[in-house]
Amino acid sequence: MSGVRSAAVTMAASCSRFALAMRSTRRISLLSLCLLILCGCATLPPGTKRDPRDPWERMNRASYKFNDVVDRSIVKPVARGYTHLPQPVQSGVHNFFDNLDYPVTIVNDLLQGQLKPFFSDIGRFLLNTTVGLGGLFDPATAAGMEKNNRDFGQTLGKWGVPKGPYIVVPIFGPYDVRDGIGSITVDYYANPRSYTPFWVNTSLWLVRGVDRRAGLLPLDATLQSAYDPYAFIRNAYLQNRDFKVRGDQPETEQEQEQKMIEEATQEESEGAQPVPPQPETPKPETPQPQSQPPQAPQPQQPPPPPQPPQAPQPSSSMPGPAAPEALAAR
Repeated sequence: MSGVRSAAVTMAASCSRFALAMRSTRRISLLSLCLLILCGCATLPPGTKRDPRDPWERMNRASYKFNDVVDRSIVKPVARGYTHLPQPVQSGVHNFFDNLDYPVTIVNDLLQGQLKPFFSDIGRFLLNTTVGLGGLFDPATAAGMEKNNRDFGQTLGKWGVPKGPYIVVPIFGPYDVRDGIGSITVDYYANPRSYTPFWVNTSLWLVRGVDRRAGLLPLDATLQSAYDPYAFIRNAYLQNRDFKVRGDQPETEQEQEQKMIEEATQEESEGAQPVPPQPETPKPETPQPQSQPPQAPQPQQPPPPPQPPQAPQPSSSMPGPAAPEALAAR
């Protein structure tokens, strides 16, 4: 009887696992089908030039539309409600998640060979975790310890790995291939949230997303005024990632964010918006050295009237021109 019972329990467990697998497969298939339908409906705005960094633009625009619908209907209203919480609560939540994700920066400090920031970031993490009550407060910044922000996608870029095409992932947002690989490998295992139960990790991820979205609410007006919001976000993301790989990070996150917005606005206005044809202005002709104008012919003076021949005068010496004629008359 015990063997039959154990076999029945095993069979029931297998059936339940199979049913769960089929249910998840069905959901993934439905999601893929919806994305394919959206991809077929995605079109490029008129006058938009194709960006070589974005070869999957039609698919990415479909994913962007899906994410935009989710943002407008769910995420943005929740983020607006979150901003009504007292400011100390918002600051505590933001500091907590910054400190919780900070081991990702510490690991990438070591992988990039940044030894001084590596030891400084370890001290920052320990100080905020202990004195800052689990990261709710940020005494490390008050103590003058610099805050860094590094990830494995940036580390791969420092190692010379190309970033690959730009891609927009449903729900998760924009990436490039290099950053996507970094987020699901080293960054995933370096984050302490990955070692918590699934529902705890998911809940923390959702609250972290709302906190980040609340910080981006002031940029909504800039995004809505853009001619092509998709191109604006793409340019801002790619410029930010290139800056992190090739340039030095600014002193604060606000300076980095402001620089990213200004560069993205300039590139989006130059590339995405169709330029109206401008009338060609005539080029100024270079003055050629002018030759002197021909002078008007001056009226010739009439020749003087012929004078009457004078009578030959005798000369004591040589005869004049009339001397031969006079000699012949004689």
